[in-house]
Parts: sequence; C-alpha cells; structure tokens
Amino acid sequence: MTEQDVTRLLQKIPQLKQEIGKVIVGQQQVLDEVLVALLAGGHALLEGVPGLAKTLLVRTLAQATDLPFRRIQFTPDLMPTDILGTEVLEEDHGTGHRSFKFNEGPIFASLVLADEINRTPPKTQAALLEAMQEGHVTYAGQEHALPKPFFLLATQNPIEQSGTYPLPEAQLDRFLLYVRIGYPTEQEELAVLSGTTGAVRAEVRPTLGGEDVRQLQVLTRQVSISPELLAFVNRLVRATRPATSEVPFIKEYGRWGAGPRAGQALILCAKARALLQGRFAATLEDIRALAPAVLRHRVLLNFNAEAENLTPDDAVAALLKAIPVQ
Repeated sequence: MTEQDVTRLLQKIPQLKQEIGKVIVGQQQVLDEVLVALLAGGHALLEGVPGLAKTLLVRTLAQATDLPFRRIQFTPDLMPTDILGTEVLEEDHGTGHRSFKFNEGPIFASLVLADEINRTPPKTQAALLEAMQEGHVTYAGQEHALPKPFFLLATQNPIEQSGTYPLPEAQLDRFLLYVRIGYPTEQEELAVLSGTTGAVRAEVRPTLGGEDVRQLQVLTRQVSISPELLAFVNRLVRATRPATSEVPFIKEYGRWGAGPRAGQALILCAKARALLQGRFAATLEDIRALAPAVLRHRVLLNFNAEAENLTPDDAVAALLKAIPVQ
C-alpha cells in the first residue's frame, strides 16, 4: 500500500462520518466506537432503550459504506437455520439426478444487523458463535465461508425490559465492543424532532467500499504501540481477575475476570481509534477511552456489588485508577 493509498483512505473517514451525520444526530462517541469495531475487524453490541436509533445507525452505516447488508429480526421463535441457512433437495430435470444444495441464510453478508438479539433464546443466539469467531458457517459437516469483510452489529434492549434473554458469557465475549447508547441532549433531541418530522429526507451517499474497509483493517494492524502500553494493557486485563488481582475493588466485588481476548481487543481498538484520528501510533488516551467498551461485558461482579448498585463500568474506572503505566 503506497503513501497515496493511505492518504486516500484516511481522507474518506471524515467523509463517512459526515454522511452518517446527515441522519444520526449527536451520538458521536457511539459512532466512533462502532467505526473502531469495523476497522479492528471485530463485532459490536449496541445496548439502549427502544427509540434511540440503534437500528437506524446500522442502516445508515450500511448505506454509507456500500457493503452488502442484511437485517435479521430476532424473535422468540427464530431458529438457527433462519440465520445460517439450510439445505434443500434439488432435482435436475434433464437427468433426474437429485442432490442437496445449501441455501445461504441472511448471515452471508458483509454487514449484518442482528436486531434485538436478546429477544431470542440462547439456543438461537449460539448460532452466531462460529460465524463471529471463525468467519465461516458449518452445516452438515461442510464449511461455508462468510464474505470479507464480515461485520456483525447486534442491538439489544436492557435486560430489565420484559421478554428478553440475557446473552451467555461466551456469546458476549465474541463482541469486540459493548457500546451503550444514552439519551440525547436537549438540543440534539430538538434537532431530531425537527429533522425527522418534515417532508425532506437526507440522502446518504456511499463513501467506503468493501475493498476500502479491508485495506483499513490491514492498516489498523500496522499502527504502532509502545512496549510500555502493551505491558499496561496486560496488567490491566490481568488485574480484572479476582483470584490474582491486587486492586481492592476487584478483590471485594469481582466474580470473574477477562481473558486474553480482552487484551487483544483493547490493543486493536486503541490502534483503530488512533487511525480514525489520523495517527499511526496508539496512545494511553486511546486505551483509556476504549477500556469501558472492551471490558464492561467481560468483567462479572458478585452479589455484593449488585446490592450496592455497582456496575462493571465502576470496576473499569477503579482499574484505570489503580494500574500505573510503567
């Protein structure tokens, strides 16, 4: 990749944000974290109460990236084959020969929206595990490769909402980032009301193609990070484990800590954030900014923490305060 290619790719990132901003008002941190997951080659889980434009954000991203897009509406009666696909018996009318053909499900797209993923039981949620981790689907003993890039964005309502199923820890760990969407500010909400109740609709133009995304993902891994920051991330992740942690908050309230995948995720995300800002070296600020989204679904707290209304974000804040950069 030449210097001109790199410059061309980096110039497209502000254009991409501008196109998405035609539809999505505010939510800058949410958009940045979604783009970080895309550049890092991972997947993201978006959580927020109904009506906060989670689905609209993903649809707009699909329009702005010009990636093959499929939406899967998760419901209590959804089956794994509704996601992955199934085999059908076909007959050649000329020869009379019959054979099974695999019909691809909606998971076979570059950008997949798993809408309200926690409204379907764990059995169906688990159908995504292999696709998210391995980039292929196995059916009847045969592997079927997913397109590249493959980016899955799942949305969910908070667990407190009725009719939802908590995602198992193994499923949560497949998500690079767990992104929380809050209510807009007063001015942002006013802009939403003004822009969505009129006759004119914003037109989103494609900015990035599939090859652009693949090149950006390659470029992300080439961003440098110092040995000191690598060691910091290693200490940070290891400190989430109650059995060996020296952080008082974790020793008192921790039930289960993060595995090595969390460290890999945090480093890749820090590199992607640096690239989004036009830098080729990750910084401590990149790591601190993304630590909550990387760790909040990988750190489990005990009943004492729940009784005191403490959250994994409180644990991450305590970790960042306690672990020094050496």
